[in-house]
Amino acid sequence: MARQRRIVEVLMQRHGRTFASELGVDLRKNTPSPLFRLLCYSLLTSAPVSADLAMRGARAMAEAGWTTPRKLQASDWASRARVLNEAGYARVDEKTATQLADMNAELLDTYAGDLRKLREAAGSPKALRKRLKTFKGIGGTGADIFLREVQSVWDECYPYADKAALSAADKLGLKADAEKLANKVSPEDYPRLMAALVRCKLTKDIKSVLEAAKA
Repeated sequence: MARQRRIVEVLMQRHGRTFASELGVDLRKNTPSPLFRLLCYSLLTSAPVSADLAMRGARAMAEAGWTTPRKLQASDWASRARVLNEAGYARVDEKTATQLADMNAELLDTYAGDLRKLREAAGSPKALRKRLKTFKGIGGTGADIFLREVQSVWDECYPYADKAALSAADKLGLKADAEKLANKVSPEDYPRLMAALVRCKLTKDIKSVLEAAKA
C-alpha cells in the first residue's frame, strides 16, 4: 500500500492537472459556457490528431470567440476551417469544421445550448454517455473525456474512469478499478488523478514514474 501511495504522489506531482484546467475552463461554475468548451474539446480529441493538437484547437476556438453555442452558430464554415487549419488540423480541418456545426445545431435544438439540460434528461452516467455520443463527431473516446472531466461537478458521474486511465493504472501496478482508485485520493482530487493517469500514458512516462516512486 505504501508503494501505491508513493506512485500516486509522483503521478499527481508530475501530471495532476485536469485537461479542463489546461484549457482555462473552470468547471466548478457548472455554467453553459465552460461545459460547452469542454464538449468542443471532447469533439476535437475525437479527430485523428494528437492530444496536444486537440488542446491547441480548443484554445484557438476560444481565441476566435466561439465560447458559447450562439457564438459558434454565428461563425461560418470557412472561418472554422481556417482557425482549425492554423491550429494544426491540416488534414481534418474541413471535416471537423462541419462536425462542430452539426454538433452545435443539435445542442441548440435539443438542449437549448445548455448541457445541464442534457444532464437532466439523462439521469445516469450510462445515459449521459449515450446522449453525448449522439452528437456528430463525438465517439466513445470523446464522451469518456467529457465525463472524466465533468465528474468534478456532476456528482452522479463520480468515480468515473475511462479505458485510457485504467490502462495506465494497470501498468503502474495500481488497481484498474474506479472505486479502488477513488479510495487513494479525495473526491476533489480524483479528476486530477484520472487526468494524471492519462497524461502519464500519453507522455510514455510510466517507467519514469515507477522509478521515481522507488526513490
